[in-house]
Order: sequence, then C-alpha cells, then structure tokens
Amino acid sequence: MDCPGCQHPDTRVVDSREAVDSIRRRRECQACFHRFTTFERVEFRLPDVLKRDGRRQTFNRDKLLSGMRLACRKRPVSEEQLDAACACLEQELSRRSGEVTTSEVGEMALRELARLDDVAYLRFASVYHEITSPADFLQVLRPLLERGQPT
Repeated sequence: MDCPGCQHPDTRVVDSREAVDSIRRRRECQACFHRFTTFERVEFRLPDVLKRDGRRQTFNRDKLLSGMRLACRKRPVSEEQLDAACACLEQELSRRSGEVTTSEVGEMALRELARLDDVAYLRFASVYHEITSPADFLQVLRPLLERGQPT
C-alpha cells in the first residue's frame, strides 16, 4: 500500500477493526509517518442486471444505496443500517448465477426497507411500482396496515 502523502511503498497496519461489510485498517507510512485509513471489502461476484428495456448492466451498489438513502431521508434509519441492508442484498445476489432482473433487485430492496422503516418502504415502493393513483398507493399500503404496525 503506497502512502498517499509521500508515495512510499512501505506502510504498516497500526489498527484493524471490522465494520458492517468491510475491514477498517489504520496505516502508517514507514518513511514520513503519515497515518491514513483504508477499507477492505470482500468483492462478491455479482450477476448482471437485466433492465426493463433489455439492456444488461453490471450491478451497481452505489445506485441501489442512493435510491434507498433517498427513501430513508429524514427517517430514523442510520447509514450503518443501510450499508448492512445493501450487504445482505449483495450476499443474496452473489449466490445467484447468470443474471437478475431489475424487478428482482427492486423486490429485494423493498423487503430490506420494509424491515427497516415502513415510511421508507412506501417511498421506495411508490417510485419502484410507478404509483400514479391513490388506489395504486392503497394497494402498496394495505399489507402494512394488515400487519397492524404503525407507519
């Protein structure tokens, strides 16, 4: 690992800690003693995503996380909870071979959001299911009301 300060190739690990889906390492340069942090994350072999228009794309964690983050805006859901939800989703996807559809990824995201926060689930579902009327919205809301949990 090259030092970001002086580009010296010799650094040592001072501290390691496990994070939600990664390992956080604190490093120190042996030449200039500059300290910096790196994160190591297991790279999953993820399937391609088949879009509605027939195109294929590599799964993009950041795109999914961005959508989930937007749904959770001003809700009591921490960044760590969102990271953990994305990590669960990635693990599930890594067990699949071939490709997955955007609808499968969307349903998996909805399942994770329903576990975290009902309002975030509704926000994501309203965009994902392209809700255009109160009747459509009621269809998405009905399972939450039947569960009897406050929204």
